[in-house]
Amino acid sequence: MANKNVIWADKATLSKDLSGKTYIVTGSNSGVGFETAQQLVKQGAQVVMAVRRPEAGEEARKNFKNVKGTCEVMKCDLADLDSVRNFVNEFKAKHNQLDGLMCNAGMVNMENKPKYTKHGFEYTWSASYFGHFLLTELLLDTLKATPNARMAIISSVVHAGSPKSRPKVHLEDLNYKKRKYDNFAAYGEAKVAVVLYAKELAERLEGTGVTTYSIHPGWARSNFGSGGGVIMKSIFSLVQPLTKWFNMSDSSWESAQTSLHCLLSDDAPQHSGAYFSQHSVLYRDKECKKGGWPMKSPNPNASDMDSARKLVKMTRGMVGLD
Repeated sequence: MANKNVIWADKATLSKDLSGKTYIVTGSNSGVGFETAQQLVKQGAQVVMAVRRPEAGEEARKNFKNVKGTCEVMKCDLADLDSVRNFVNEFKAKHNQLDGLMCNAGMVNMENKPKYTKHGFEYTWSASYFGHFLLTELLLDTLKATPNARMAIISSVVHAGSPKSRPKVHLEDLNYKKRKYDNFAAYGEAKVAVVLYAKELAERLEGTGVTTYSIHPGWARSNFGSGGGVIMKSIFSLVQPLTKWFNMSDSSWESAQTSLHCLLSDDAPQHSGAYFSQHSVLYRDKECKKGGWPMKSPNPNASDMDSARKLVKMTRGMVGLD
């Protein structure tokens, strides 16, 4: 049974004919990404499933039902910048338009000790922010060449923190090379960076026709937490059935509603750069629990445009764009 608080994309949005349109959805072999990709294909779009494990993507797309569009699976490991570059080169060799880029993939390092990619990025940050940053920047020319293109990226309720403790980006040490490592703090900070990036990109792309959004999809029933150690796996194995029993979490289809709204609705482009949130009992600020399309983040650090511009400038250098 659906949670009574779910915000649903309207019927007009979910019945648009997307024939001739092209979308990329990262992390689309399962969960919210799978549901997003499947709905786009149902509506006639051509979807590129950008996934870390192509074999998993191929298995996933076998489950697409009653679709009139097409899809293809391409490898894109967001924790590997070389893989991201290879994906973009392969995509551009096949496609000359991109109507929507859904940066859906993300993870948290469930082991509370730092883990770094071969390029030296903290793993949670790499999968949630750095990989998607490079992917987006390398595809900007294609997005700008496509009328009314959109880019959306997944953040999290965690970015909001609480009135007593708001996450922020630590420009002096994004990758926890100097600070004591905390995996969930890293996750929250990376999700603040995501919100800031969507805002900075909207500002930079004003007048181009490309619009941007950051998204909290809801507390989805997914395999989040499956990568941790024995203790963490045990905690999540106990918590997830309880959240489902008390109807606190959403199905992947329910959680895909915000992504689909941002990618397809007529309303979303009026709010480029904004944060769109599904309902969530996890917000520590009572007024945020019902969500909003869009919704003002309660975290002032996620609206600091000076930090956003500095973050983007720094990131460009870190991923080798400058």
